[in-house]
Amino acid sequence: MKRLWLGLLALLGVLAAQADEPLAARVNGVGISDWRLQRYFEEYLATQGRSLGAIRSPTLYGRLRDEALEQLIDRELLWQEAGRRGLLIDEATLDAAVEERRLGFGGAENFSRRLGDAGFDEASYREYLRHELAAQRMYAELSKAEPPSEADVRSFYAARREQLRSPETLRARHILLPAESAEDERRARNLAAQLRAGADFAALARQRSRDASAGAGGDLGYFPRGAMVPEFELVAFASAPGELAGPVRSRYGWHLIRVEEHRAAREPDEKQALAAVRTWLERQRTREAGQLGLRQLREQAHIERAERGGFPASGEALGQTSGASPPELGKVAGMTKPAMENQ
Repeated sequence: MKRLWLGLLALLGVLAAQADEPLAARVNGVGISDWRLQRYFEEYLATQGRSLGAIRSPTLYGRLRDEALEQLIDRELLWQEAGRRGLLIDEATLDAAVEERRLGFGGAENFSRRLGDAGFDEASYREYLRHELAAQRMYAELSKAEPPSEADVRSFYAARREQLRSPETLRARHILLPAESAEDERRARNLAAQLRAGADFAALARQRSRDASAGAGGDLGYFPRGAMVPEFELVAFASAPGELAGPVRSRYGWHLIRVEEHRAAREPDEKQALAAVRTWLERQRTREAGQLGLRQLREQAHIERAERGGFPASGEALGQTSGASPPELGKVAGMTKPAMENQ
C-alpha cells in the first residue's frame, strides 16, 4: 500500500514538473502550481456567484485568491494524510465515480470533449479524481465525532426554548399614500371610506399604492412584531382580521391597513424540536471535528507560501496537466465554512 501511495505521488509530481509552472505554495515539499491555483480560483469565485473579470478591487482580488489558496493547501494536506493512513481509492470506486460524471455530461462523447478542453485524457483525469475522492474520504474521517447525549440535547433545548417558539405574526395588506399636504390626508381618508363601503382592497392597492407591494395587491405576507415601523405595527397588531385600519401616518406616508390573518405565538412541538436540536448538534460537532483535524494537520505541516508572483518551480511538485479546469471537480465535502445556524 505504501509503495502504491509513493508511486502515485511520484507520478503526479512528474506531471507537474513537466508543466514547469511557478509555484504558489509548497506543502511538506509538494508544490501547488500557480496554474492550479488560478484554475481553482475561477471555480472558487463561481461558487460565490462572482467572476474574475468583475473584480475591480486589488484588495478584494488578493483576499479571495488567498482564500482559494488556503483551500488548496487543505486539500493537499488531506491527500497526503490519506496516503499516510492508507485511505486510497480502489479501482471499483473510481470506476463508479468516473461513470457518474460521464453520465452527468450526457454520455461518453460529451465527457471526452470536456476532458479534452481541459487538457486531460481519461487516464490523467482518473488520477486527479482519485486525489479528490481520497481527500474527501480523509476529511470524513477527521470529521467523525461522538453523537450528543440525550442530556446534551435536552439541555440545549431548555436553554433555547424561547428562541424555538413560533412568534406572533400577522398577514396584512396595505396601501401607501403620500403625506405631504392636507390634501393628501383628505384623499387618504376618502380612499379609506371607499374601502369601508366595500371597494376591492387589492385592486385599489394596485392602482394607488406607492409601495413595492402594490403589484401584489398590497400583500405584505406574514411578519412578526418588530418588522414594521412602530406606527404601522401598533395599529396592525391591534386590528382584527378583515378590519380596515387607518389612515395611519408614518415617515413613509399614509397607510391604509387590512389584516388578513393573525397567528398567535406557538410553543414548539417538543418531539420535533428535540429531533431538530439533535441534528443540529450532530452537524456542529462534525464541523468542529473536521476543522480541528485540519488545524492539527496544518500545525504538523511545513507550509511555504510564495509572494504573489509564485515560486520558481523546483523539486517535487503536485499539480495538473496543462489546460483548462477539469469538469465538475467540486470541493472537498465540508471544507468550505457553512453558514452557522443561530444558536
